[in-house]
Amino acid sequence: MLRTAAVTGPGRAWGALAGIQAGVLAWGAAAAVGVSALLLASQLAYDVLRFAGALYLVWIGLRMLWSAIRAPPHPEPMVDARADSFWAGFRQGATTNLLNPKVGAFYVAVLPQFIPADAPALSWGLALAAVHVVLGVVWLGTLLVVARSFKRWLQRPAVTRWIDGVAGAVIAGFGIRLALER
Repeated sequence: MLRTAAVTGPGRAWGALAGIQAGVLAWGAAAAVGVSALLLASQLAYDVLRFAGALYLVWIGLRMLWSAIRAPPHPEPMVDARADSFWAGFRQGATTNLLNPKVGAFYVAVLPQFIPADAPALSWGLALAAVHVVLGVVWLGTLLVVARSFKRWLQRPAVTRWIDGVAGAVIAGFGIRLALER
């Protein structure tokens, strides 16, 4: 979120925030109806999702590292408005969240214990995920607003390259760790 808020337009940044939270609701619904429990019960399904998520993270991380290494001294403004749109950010945020099996594991471990035995699981699961969404919107929205207020400094070429380099290494590292995890 910090990088997206710092180096893209507000539409893409808010789209990424919305996509992340849509992923939270999807995982909450999946956990409430037992889909994520099935994912955890099937090692093959979990591994497929884990490797897909790991590949996606490594791809994003390597793109950021390449950007840090090959960035021009004076970045050119983004010409393609579609790449800086709300929906591009939404897809990025949702894909990142939905391909993260640890979010599903978190919901399987945490959500069911807060759903009463006689309550409708889906509506309770969505309500509990909605609480998580509200907290996420407050936290990530605050981060986004603060980053946007420092945008001028954060868009300096040296700072942008540093952010891309560090974030790319961390994201690729998370992807590699996720792929190698047993």
